[in-house]
Amino acid sequence: MTAVQADFSGPPDFSGPPDFEFDGGDLEAAPAAGPAAAGSRLLRTARAARRPLRIVAVPVTVFLLASFVTYALGALGHANPAAAVLGDTATPADIARMDHQFGLDRPFLVQYVSWLGHALTGNLGQSYFTSIPVSTSVGQALPVDLSLAVLALGFAVLLGGSAGTAAALRQGGRLDRAVTLVCSALATVPPFIVGIALIVVFAVTFKVLPAGGYVSLSADPGQWLRFALLPSLALGVEGAAAIARQLRTSLVGALRENYVTGAAARGLSARRVLFRHVLRNAAGPALTVLGLEVPNLIGGAVVAEKIFNLPGVAQLALQAGSQHDIPVIQGTLLVTIGVVLISNIAVNLALTRLSPQSRSRPRTRRTAGGAA
Repeated sequence: MTAVQADFSGPPDFSGPPDFEFDGGDLEAAPAAGPAAAGSRLLRTARAARRPLRIVAVPVTVFLLASFVTYALGALGHANPAAAVLGDTATPADIARMDHQFGLDRPFLVQYVSWLGHALTGNLGQSYFTSIPVSTSVGQALPVDLSLAVLALGFAVLLGGSAGTAAALRQGGRLDRAVTLVCSALATVPPFIVGIALIVVFAVTFKVLPAGGYVSLSADPGQWLRFALLPSLALGVEGAAAIARQLRTSLVGALRENYVTGAAARGLSARRVLFRHVLRNAAGPALTVLGLEVPNLIGGAVVAEKIFNLPGVAQLALQAGSQHDIPVIQGTLLVTIGVVLISNIAVNLALTRLSPQSRSRPRTRRTAGGAA
């Protein structure tokens, strides 16, 4: 039998006519019938049902441990909130009365359980100095970071996905080497350096975008985009470089798989094979990198908010830290942990959906007469 090779050495031919629907599993042999096959299918179904439970159970455990550490760092610190609020003229009786008002005279575990129970219902306490509910302050600052993070992730996926795919299709060529070189260089540049460079070029030299400030998305979407463009690019460049390199490596390996050869032998166009099957199978590692970028975005937001004068959660936490405002610090940390864990759950569910096991389905063997 003569082996049929799919040609992906050059640019794919996208000019062919529309082709028929193809499922990579069509190249597999039909499963054997009988009790053994039924038991195997039942086992796969049970494993598939347990997988989402494991995906959710691990982040919940991490959240509980992280919340305990977060509260312990604030409660067991040397700062005395009551003395800080009352000032240097406070008497020991005044401090004791304020401690009772804040609930700080209770045992540590009782304080933690009470704080966590209220936090899970949306009550993060009140600021020691302004008496403003922490949930209100976080609710005003969090949309700034979330909108910038979503835009930054969009830039990372668009730029990194396009560059990685183009480099893989032209493996060993000039474009491949250029993408690899640029991504390797960008991966070593911190976001604040990228942010300063973007300000110098687009805000100072060409004066086409503002150097700082923020307008909410609900108030004016156009102005929001103008103010969010530079910080989002500064935060997304590192993620774009990581996604491009990982996707390029995964695609190069996926294009050499046997199912690509089989798809070409069945008459499928290169575009159908690439976007319908190869990208889906190669996207797992890049999607994992995308999930890891969420904590990086939060870490980079601390500097980005300072450079671009953004009223985000990081600035709220820094201001609270300078005042020893423990409830605000604990609330911002807890919300940040929740955002990271929710993003990890979303990424893990997407990876589960992309896995070949989740796409497998039973097939019936047809006889010569066409009956199942």
